[in-house]
Amino acid sequence: MRRLGWAGVEIECAGETLLIDYVQDISPLAVIRNPEEQFLASSKTGVASVALLTHLHSDHADPKALSVALSKDAIVFRPIEARGSDADMVLTKDAEIELKKYELRTEIVREWEERKVGPYRIFSVPAVDGFGDPQLSWIVEFGGFRIFHAGDTLYHGFWWKIFHRFGPFNIAFLPINAPIVDFPSLRPMSPVEAVMTPEQAAAAANILRADFVVPIHYGTMHQPPIYIETPHALERLSASLADLDTGIMIKEPGDWFELLK
Repeated sequence: MRRLGWAGVEIECAGETLLIDYVQDISPLAVIRNPEEQFLASSKTGVASVALLTHLHSDHADPKALSVALSKDAIVFRPIEARGSDADMVLTKDAEIELKKYELRTEIVREWEERKVGPYRIFSVPAVDGFGDPQLSWIVEFGGFRIFHAGDTLYHGFWWKIFHRFGPFNIAFLPINAPIVDFPSLRPMSPVEAVMTPEQAAAAANILRADFVVPIHYGTMHQPPIYIETPHALERLSASLADLDTGIMIKEPGDWFELLK
């Protein structure tokens, strides 16, 4: 497995590649992005068998990048479309347009569904987006291991149900940056965090009985007053996990790591 930056993850098993929240271009969010943060390309071009999208915000869905990384017959599993007024769909409409533009083979997946592609068994479970857009978390089984990827969900009450159906987990990729956001399309603004806090991520990992947390979705974006990342996220996650049975693996963008029996 390899962390690709922000929430992106690449998995290789039995010669097939799976991508989660694979992104190369987040120019729509350039005003809040740290220009030094890397968004790495997949290790091989045009060969990935499947891609998973937790949701369709531009920092989690990049159809152009997927069109380069995926093989001709690859499939993109995604949540349902956002519904409502133009204001309700402002954060997802660009990805929706580009999924059609690049003629990607997509399939809508709802909560608690299963798919199988090559060596991967894929399960969709509930997540709660901080801005009210459709979102899923993904569970992927491969090679005798089971990982959990939470996109940028809020803390919610489904953790126990997820554990009862699928736990325990070898790795949980969990977001920790807990931003306070003031976007023009989301006013009046809320003083409540739009993503899990480090402490909430530790609590979720404990319920899921994850062997290790790999923190994601932190460090890349911080531009007050538009987007204010919570301070000392990694240190707080480490402290919160210290007395639990879950370890922490901090992976920089590009770091490969292997799961061994």
